[in-house]
Parts: sequence; structure tokens; C-alpha cells
Amino acid sequence: MTLSEEELAEELADGTLTRPPSRARMVAGRFFRSTQGLIGFAVLALMFLLAFVGPLFSPWTYTDKDFTAFMQPPSARHWFGTLQTGSDVFAVTLRGMQKSLVVGLLAALVSTALAAVVGAFAGYFLGWTDRVLSWVTDLLLVLPAFLILAILSPLFGSGQWPLFVVMLALFLWMVTSKIVRGMAISVKEREFVQAARYMGVPPVRIIFRHVIPNLSSLLIVDATLNVSSAILTETSLSYFGFGIQPPDVSFGTLIADGSLTAVYAPWTFWFVAGLLVVTVLAVNLVGDALRDAFDPSSGKA
Repeated sequence: MTLSEEELAEELADGTLTRPPSRARMVAGRFFRSTQGLIGFAVLALMFLLAFVGPLFSPWTYTDKDFTAFMQPPSARHWFGTLQTGSDVFAVTLRGMQKSLVVGLLAALVSTALAAVVGAFAGYFLGWTDRVLSWVTDLLLVLPAFLILAILSPLFGSGQWPLFVVMLALFLWMVTSKIVRGMAISVKEREFVQAARYMGVPPVRIIFRHVIPNLSSLLIVDATLNVSSAILTETSLSYFGFGIQPPDVSFGTLIADGSLTAVYAPWTFWFVAGLLVVTVLAVNLVGDALRDAFDPSSGKA
């Protein structure tokens, strides 16, 4: 026996019948029931607080020099010690963390957005559109990304880090776009997409209003995991001098400098290296928990 619209409205109003929870609420519930998700989220939140709020409590900035304390171990005056130049390790480490987190987040967002658009257009239109986009994707997959970024590194001068973010994002989206393409081919055959096409809705609007939103679970997880990939890639490039350029600092530049003195002045290396490991681990924990939350059949959520 089915209820009429009036009876259904009455039962919803008096609380006899409750609305089913939205998908977003169910995903959030699964995520926060996950131990690794909670740990990863809490640690990542602490990393952001430390990076952006911590400098407010430090008497030193990353540009300050203490000419009375060169290569000094941690103390009440310098919490993480000092570098050869007299810079406060705590201040420069937090500055490096800020830059690496911002670069990682922006590069992940740009690469995921690019993967979504390219994959959705290729899967929806197929034909020549698919061939051209697939050719570009395959070409970028075989190009040596590290070598290209190293060659273009002179463009990433001081203050040009947004250009570095764009170039970094250009080499992170290809594999995801291939997955999006396959899923878009399936989504475009569903009834609501077919109905929109018969109603004369423009294809571009269908892609952005129907196809891409139905791939949101994949894109959210991919964006999360791309943050750690972007941070590690930026760290590797900056370590060899091809990423963030002086006078600015990042995890990579600090690790490169600290590795030269790590044996006899471990505070110049191990603080920043430890924060890098903890940050990447926290991002990966959040990404894994999100994947399990969106896919309850995995049995881990």
C-alpha cells in the first residue's frame, strides 16, 4: 500500500516518517566512524594550525637573523635551534610548511579539475574529441616531467611560485582523466542524461551539471591523494633547486640545506623532515578513509 503525497507530507511533518539521510551525510558518517580518518583529519588540522597560527607565537620571523647564535641547538630562545646563518629553525620550518601545503593543495585542485574536464569531454563526445584529448594525455604521460620542470625552473623565480603550481599540476592529472573518461562513457547512457539531451540541453551544460557531479566521489578522493603527491614532488624538485626559489623556503629547500649539517647539527634537518613525513601520512590517511567512505562495499568504513 502506497501513501498519497498528502499523507506522506503529513507523516514527514509529525515525525512519524523521517527522510532518508543524504549521501553526503552518510559519507561523512562513515568517514568519522573510521579511526584512521579521524586520526588523519586531526593531525592534518594540527599541521595547518601549526603552519599558519604557530608563527604568531614565535618571537622570530623566517627572515630574521640572530648574529649571536649560529648553529645553536634548541633552547628557550630558539625552540628548534638556529641555522648557519642565524635564522630561527622554528620560524623557517613553519614558513616552509606553509608554502608546501599551499602548493600541494593548489596543485591538487588544479590537476583534479583538469582531469575531470578532459576526461568528461573525451568520454561524453568520443569521436575526434576523444582521439585528440587521449593523444594529448598519452603524450604527457610519456614525457619526463621532472626533466621538463627542471629545464623550466629559471621561470620559477622569487615570487613566481603560482607558475610553479600550474606547471606541477600539468603533470598530475593524466591517469585520473583516463579513469574519468571510462566512467563518463557509462554516466552519459543513464536516463537523466538521456532526458536532458532529448530536452535540448547543450552538451557542455550536461557535462558540468550532470556528468562531472556524478563522478564527485572519485574526484574528491583523487584530489585528496594528489595533495601528498604534489607535496612530495615539490619537495623533490626544491631539494635539487628546481622548485621554490630563494629567498622563499619550502620543505624541499629546508631539507636540502639541513642534509648538509644533519650529522653534527640534527636539529637543522630532523624537525622539517619529521613534519614532512607526518603531513604526508596524515593526508594519505584522510584519502584512504574518504575512499572507504565513498565505497562501503570495501568493508573498511
